[in-house]
Amino acid sequence: MVDIHVGLISGTSMDGIDAVVVDLATRPVRLLAARTVAFSPDIQTRLDGLRQDPDRFPLAELGRLDALLGEALAAAARDVIDLAGVAVDDIKAIGSHGQTVLHRIEAALPHTLQIGDASRIAETTGIVTASDFRRADVAAGGHGAPLAPLIHEALLASANERRVVVNLGGIANLTRLTPGAPTIGFDTGPANCFLDLWYRRFHQEERFDRDGLWASGGHVDAPWLGQLLEDPYFKLDAPKSTGIEYFSAQWLEARLPSWSEQRPQDIQATLAEFSAAALTDAIQPMTPERILLCGGGVQNLDLVERIKRRLPDCPIEPTDAHGLASDQVEAILFAWLSMQRLAGRSVDTRSITGARQPVVLGTLCLPPCENGSE
Repeated sequence: MVDIHVGLISGTSMDGIDAVVVDLATRPVRLLAARTVAFSPDIQTRLDGLRQDPDRFPLAELGRLDALLGEALAAAARDVIDLAGVAVDDIKAIGSHGQTVLHRIEAALPHTLQIGDASRIAETTGIVTASDFRRADVAAGGHGAPLAPLIHEALLASANERRVVVNLGGIANLTRLTPGAPTIGFDTGPANCFLDLWYRRFHQEERFDRDGLWASGGHVDAPWLGQLLEDPYFKLDAPKSTGIEYFSAQWLEARLPSWSEQRPQDIQATLAEFSAAALTDAIQPMTPERILLCGGGVQNLDLVERIKRRLPDCPIEPTDAHGLASDQVEAILFAWLSMQRLAGRSVDTRSITGARQPVVLGTLCLPPCENGSE
């Protein structure tokens, strides 16, 4: 028996689409194919413009970007299905996260918005597509994020070991998995978002500091690091969530020291230490017996090494060692959520996002019927 789903996501780094085909009937789940598709220069430019100032981004442009992303997500789905060699009729559903462009839970009327027209995905692929997974949680009083703890709990929990699973994206989030206790998860703060932003200011040829090499050659400025860690977000109790709307380019610019342009590599090193410190400060009170890392930031060798130095007594390893491909965990999450949505199952996020009750996450877009009727 198989239960094959497609998962699609573009994360807070806003640089491309992770796509997977996965059989969810097995444990560990069976990854049939995975692909990362970089955004076209047109989409990348539009997303960079939106990221700079979402409040002033034109509505007409947002509508066009939603359609463009829908087409790009559909193409990524088709490509990864071809790569898997799976027949379309054997795929139960596609789960598409799309691209978060707003996440303002602290607003008087909390709201979150992901774009990437799912109707176009269903139309193009001929497969039922689930999307818009966060807003039902927000409507129920939750943060709508993080959702990664759901897949961490489902696939990485141990009956006899306290674990913390860390997702290193643009923003970092963690999941506490303690036997006999509710699963807890929250965003800890920046992981790669500031590292990417600062790196691109001085290196036009690439969008990120590969392996954290530039950061590894700089020196951490302890006084400035201390100032960064004083941000009120780090003192908030869970549930809590954040994003690049809060930890934005403006946030960083307002806090850069007077020497930043003269010592740019030291800024990069201090930002890397900032990401590691914000994360490990949140982990330490949980006293885990093992830490599992996933997300694109696992490839940032310098950041991973800084995390290990701050937690020297705890084993730290990628989720690959436990049957879950570290680069693809979030894409697998949305494949898994599409399975839950197709079955109409409620998902219990109360201890993670603070929702008042379990909720059915996501909406369904149906493909066209051959005879024009259902």
